[in-house]
Amino acid sequence: MELSDANLQTLTEYLKKTLDPDPAIRRPAEKFLESVEGSQNYPLLLLTLLEKSQENVIKVCASVTFKNYIKRNWRIVEDEPNKICESDRIAIKANIVPLMLSSPEQIQKQLSDAISIIGREDFPQKWPDLLTEMVNRFQSGDFHVINGVLRTAHSLFKRYRHEFKSNELWTEIKLVLDAFALPLTNLFKATIELCSTHANDASALKVLFSSLILIAKLFYSLNFQDLPEFFEDNMETWMTNFHSLLTLDNKLLQTDDEEEAGLLELLKSQICDNAALYAQKYDEEFQPYLPRFVTAIWNLLVTTGQEVKYDLLVSNAIQFLASVCERPHYKHLFEDQNTLTSICEKVIVPNMEFRAADEEAFEDNSEEYIRRDLEGSDIDTRRRAACDLVRGLCKFFEGPVTGIFSGYVNSMLQEYAKNPSVNWKHKDAAIYLVTSLASKAQTQKHGITQANELVNLTEFFVNHIQPDLKSATVNEFPVLKADGIKYIMIFRNQVPKEQLLVSIPLLINHLQAESIVVHTYAAHALERLFTMRGTNNATLITAAEMAPFVEVLLTNLFKALTLPGSSENEYIMKAIMRSFSLLQESIIPYMPSVITQLTQKLLAVSKNPSKPHFNHYMFESICLSIRITCKANPEAVGSFEEALFLVFTEILQNDVQEFIPYVFQVMSLLLEMHKNEIPSSYMALFPHLLQPVLWERTGNIPPLVRLLQAYLERGASTIASAAADKIPGLLGVFQKLIASKANDHQGFYLLNSIIEHMPPESVDQYRKQIFILLFQRLQNSKTTKFIKSFLVFVNLYCVRYGALALQEIFDSIQPKMFGMVLEKIIIPEIQKVSGQVEKKICAVGITKILTECPPMMDTEYTKLWIPLLQALIGLFELPEDDTIPDEEHFIDIEDTPGYQTAFSQLAFAGKKEHDPVGQMVNNPRIHLAQSLHKLSTACPGRVLSMLSTSLNAEALQYLQGYLQAASVSLL
Repeated sequence: MELSDANLQTLTEYLKKTLDPDPAIRRPAEKFLESVEGSQNYPLLLLTLLEKSQENVIKVCASVTFKNYIKRNWRIVEDEPNKICESDRIAIKANIVPLMLSSPEQIQKQLSDAISIIGREDFPQKWPDLLTEMVNRFQSGDFHVINGVLRTAHSLFKRYRHEFKSNELWTEIKLVLDAFALPLTNLFKATIELCSTHANDASALKVLFSSLILIAKLFYSLNFQDLPEFFEDNMETWMTNFHSLLTLDNKLLQTDDEEEAGLLELLKSQICDNAALYAQKYDEEFQPYLPRFVTAIWNLLVTTGQEVKYDLLVSNAIQFLASVCERPHYKHLFEDQNTLTSICEKVIVPNMEFRAADEEAFEDNSEEYIRRDLEGSDIDTRRRAACDLVRGLCKFFEGPVTGIFSGYVNSMLQEYAKNPSVNWKHKDAAIYLVTSLASKAQTQKHGITQANELVNLTEFFVNHIQPDLKSATVNEFPVLKADGIKYIMIFRNQVPKEQLLVSIPLLINHLQAESIVVHTYAAHALERLFTMRGTNNATLITAAEMAPFVEVLLTNLFKALTLPGSSENEYIMKAIMRSFSLLQESIIPYMPSVITQLTQKLLAVSKNPSKPHFNHYMFESICLSIRITCKANPEAVGSFEEALFLVFTEILQNDVQEFIPYVFQVMSLLLEMHKNEIPSSYMALFPHLLQPVLWERTGNIPPLVRLLQAYLERGASTIASAAADKIPGLLGVFQKLIASKANDHQGFYLLNSIIEHMPPESVDQYRKQIFILLFQRLQNSKTTKFIKSFLVFVNLYCVRYGALALQEIFDSIQPKMFGMVLEKIIIPEIQKVSGQVEKKICAVGITKILTECPPMMDTEYTKLWIPLLQALIGLFELPEDDTIPDEEHFIDIEDTPGYQTAFSQLAFAGKKEHDPVGQMVNNPRIHLAQSLHKLSTACPGRVLSMLSTSLNAEALQYLQGYLQAASVSLL
């Protein structure tokens, strides 16, 4: 595409159409942009538009399109074409920083993100002047420009907070610090001075405080990995200013909004984070400053109101205290009983209260409430911070803290008992306090793993939790019901099993509650209880104990999916999956209704898949239904196909990308249930599975390969007779996969199935070409993974067609090729093969080469006979060689950039491990002994003389053991 006015005009029109609410106009426009994004100059046209277009909406749209284009295409993936030509890359890097800095804020944010995506790949090696270009702009004095630089630097450096330590990372951070730390410190000091100069100018203060927030965030990122020497030397400057900002209160910066945090709150909460970082990681160096920060943050906590806008500030301030009180260094600050009482009274209890804002979230924004409360999402709540502080204090002061709080808990429960309908919030706070006091260590998988010995959890459960759950109405006091259910969930390992069994019908009953939080918690609690393990690793709760509740459990779970707000509730769907898994054949009587409801749900969500976890558990539940039913009655597979195929067809026709990998997995499972024949409904689909477009998406590859393997296992003869014209297409897929380092193993899975199952005559004409392709790949890029797969394939070929056929095909490609493969690949590399079945295939294949290949006995290949036998004994007896050369770091499928439906393996669609030599050979060592015995009978004396002169003593000893075990001897 040329950089012409005509192209700019065309692009403008299509960008406009992508904003149209009508899909008939929007989709074609999106498809058009997709089709041209590979053209040269396309990104430069977008940048020209966002700079020169007269319409603001087009500028914004071009900036978002540009950012997404960079996100999808900038990373260069090995084995894949470079999606942006080099001249475009150079032009983008030359123009993007000045363009970003001169753009309005909305566009600046998009371009800043694009710079950080490019920076992640290219900085510092391929973009060395980025830092200098940015730092030079600090001199401009224009805070619109400065904030643009700071925002970009923040998005570029924030990854230092979660990168693993490595030399590369240290080198990069050092380079950044050398160029950036001093200018950032000078900017910090200058901005603080400007704040006092403009103390009465509200609009100037807003800009300056935005800068200070970004500077404070950059401070956190640059200090996260280690304490840099520069910041240690300049600690006085930073900490004194941070401290004075914490205590600053400027009326002009206060906001009337009760929900949204203002600039002052955001800055102070970031400073609390910075202080907590230093207190935790660099406590020795930070010690002189700590007492004044503790005082300032304490005052902040005592004087800050209960409004939502202060939540982040308060939770960060409490987290600071929590991180300080856990360190032995600072224990003395908290030892006094009055200090402890004061913290409990003024900080912990007030921040555990259930506020009107929490009640509102519980009722109207339940998804967010659940995410915070159950999953501990990143948005720190006051309650969670207060809870962490209780845990921190209990580390050194468990006795006194438990004593102080027991008094609070009793008085709260007494208040509640006086008038439950008015004082229910007191009981809620009491339950929360008991929970935070009792729980010392917690994991998602097991709930609480360590509890405070001073709290009697079972007694509290029986006296205060069960009565709420046993009350006649499930919709009364929903918050207390949710608290009670959460208590069971958290303390499931501490409460005795008989109490859990009493709770199960109560939880099943609460699946009918109108409150989204209550029925979600009930589903989640059941799911967690069903995964608990008892003795012998069996589930703690057995299918027999669940027998009386099966019908009501299934009915209520599926009914819960019809409740308002829960039509795609992932916790309920996970509970359905877990119930199937636990109950096994007890669900068969309900299967007709269950599978109908699951397929209806599948059809409904396939129109617009938006909840990945829900969808995953739904497909898992479908797989479990198929497995459990067909295990009891293999004939039932037909009725599942009848129920599912209509929906599957619709999903494939509408190209619902998120669901296609799942559909292939379920189809594989169904097809594997058939014993001998492939039904015609599957054969009709077969040609479509070979279409190149399906193989373009990484997420489709593993399930598609497995589905094609199922076709080959169940109906190779049907394919050979009725679809022989599709065999080149099948091999075309193999050729595409083998060319990619990420997917070559999938290509071998497919090839192994073709060799194992297809009638030999149907692939005769292609065999030589297959080997040529493999040798080309070996020459061009030999990786450990490829060699392991190649070895298994060569030996499988040998098992299937015989050792002589293997030698002949190699030598027909190039004279003496067979010897080269043995000498250069099989003998030195066989130790790398891993996996029981894979090792067995190789052992049987090599045994055939040793004992059933005449050229090995009487040509120049004979010199390789002993080294090959020794390599085979090594495969049996030596540990596996799992070394991988340094330069081989594979790109995992998950790492490929841009939005790709990554492949999600369905646990319950799992493929049974298949052993192609299982029928033929049980013990490969004994098989070797028997085959050598047979060979020595055919040529007496030869084998023994070769062994006695050349085989090393240790290997010979092992071999004699095999011969004894097989009760044979060599002649």
